[in-house]
Amino acid sequence: MARGRITIDLFTTLDGVAQAPGGEGEDPSDGFSFEGWMAPFPDDMVGRGVDEYIESMDALLLGRRTYDIFAGYWPHHTTGPEGHIGRTFDRVPKYVASRGTLAPEWQNTTQLGPDVVAEIDALRDRHSAIHVIGSIRLVHTMLDAGVFDELRMWVHPVVLGQGRKVFPDGAHPSSLTLIEPPISGSGGVVQLRYAPGGPVTTGSMTTEPDA
Repeated sequence: MARGRITIDLFTTLDGVAQAPGGEGEDPSDGFSFEGWMAPFPDDMVGRGVDEYIESMDALLLGRRTYDIFAGYWPHHTTGPEGHIGRTFDRVPKYVASRGTLAPEWQNTTQLGPDVVAEIDALRDRHSAIHVIGSIRLVHTMLDAGVFDELRMWVHPVVLGQGRKVFPDGAHPSSLTLIEPPISGSGGVVQLRYAPGGPVTTGSMTTEPDA
């Protein structure tokens, strides 16, 4: 039986920032002053992509901060324009990586244990389509450990110069394989999809002179 796939879904800037794209109060840590930076870039391609992964997922994997934001919002938005998102998030199993104590009131929530990487990998034997949304600290751990099958980034045409990045200084060296050419949307957003590509190798772009 084929194992399930883990897809990381991120909204990022051109300089790789993925912190607090949605709005004020999402994540002002470290003095970040651009919460909600994604709002000025409505894009049809992003909307279609979000609907696609929500329809396909059968499990949701989140870091603690993102989980708390989702738990405070989506259970109360299961009708109306966003109802299909709220109903899916409400229904599917939700797994949370957190060092603190979690006493969830949101149904179908499970806190992962201390060996987060091993437990995330084991989710592939329980689900077919696990999606990670936001959760940048958790994403750093997953990228460093290589415990994912696809990294999907919606890159927005804005540079912030501050904020938590997808690949910060000190990230584990690794290569990625481009799954498909970039897809552009109406708002200037570009979707990039990568799979793990193995260890980093080096070489030379120079050629030996003719004898």
